[in-house]
Amino acid sequence: MEFPTDSTFPMSSDTDTESSSDNDTLNFFVSVYNELDAESSRPKKKMVDRDRIRANEVLMNDYFVENPLYNSETFRDRFRLPKELFLKIVGDIEASEGWFQEGYDARGKPSFTPIQKCTSAIRQLATGNPPDQYDEYLAMSERTSRECLQFFCNAVIKLYSNEFLRKPTSHDISRIYAAHEARWHFPGMLGSIDCTHIEWKNCPRELRGAYVRGDIKRPTIILEAVASNDLWIWHSYFGVPGSNNDINVLHTSPLFQSVTDGTAPSSPFYVNGRHYIRGFYLVDGIYPSWSVFVKAPSF
Repeated sequence: MEFPTDSTFPMSSDTDTESSSDNDTLNFFVSVYNELDAESSRPKKKMVDRDRIRANEVLMNDYFVENPLYNSETFRDRFRLPKELFLKIVGDIEASEGWFQEGYDARGKPSFTPIQKCTSAIRQLATGNPPDQYDEYLAMSERTSRECLQFFCNAVIKLYSNEFLRKPTSHDISRIYAAHEARWHFPGMLGSIDCTHIEWKNCPRELRGAYVRGDIKRPTIILEAVASNDLWIWHSYFGVPGSNNDINVLHTSPLFQSVTDGTAPSSPFYVNGRHYIRGFYLVDGIYPSWSVFVKAPSF
């Protein structure tokens, strides 16, 4: 029986190509495996055994004992709210949210107290500092501080949105009218509206073009807000991209959405015997000449 020679195999070159391809594939997976093995052999991140109990004692002695180290004025300056209001918020959140309640970790050590967690969240909101800013003071890691901020914001929205994050009712409008007329002699005034630019220090590079205005030269986010005489914010509109000012933000704002869809509460008032169907907002000179705007005189 005669076997064919190599020259009788027409597919020999294809076979060599397939073998080379298999070797390349094998070499690729070997290199990936070696890289993963090298990464796994790197030293692990060192665990920091923070003394959260001692940190809680320092925090309590600084602000919350009978004779604290810092007075109420210092507390308000650093937390941006009165101590009584802070403690009320802490109590409400602790009573309704299990994550803020004291417990024990897997090692049997006490967890952070509600005051520690709320202090971390409030200080981040008040100062804009990163989550690890208070590691040394509160003995709290960056991850835990970030979780405190997230859970705190969710809890505040859940607890207080029905009362504080809403549109004014007819009763609220009557009270606002009375307060503004008594203090400013402006019957029918709902509040003042204005916009402000807030610098976005850590704006991602890919978003800078959408949030930089020519005259400011750095990324900012514009905020439109309406406030009454007691500094109660009844409306806020935040985060519109683009080169914005008060006018083009107003054109996209939902401020008058309830008026256009017919769900706005009744808010008539009288001036010199003349009847007006809705109130007005006090604005500066850049706003358009609409019937709902009264421009403040410039001095």
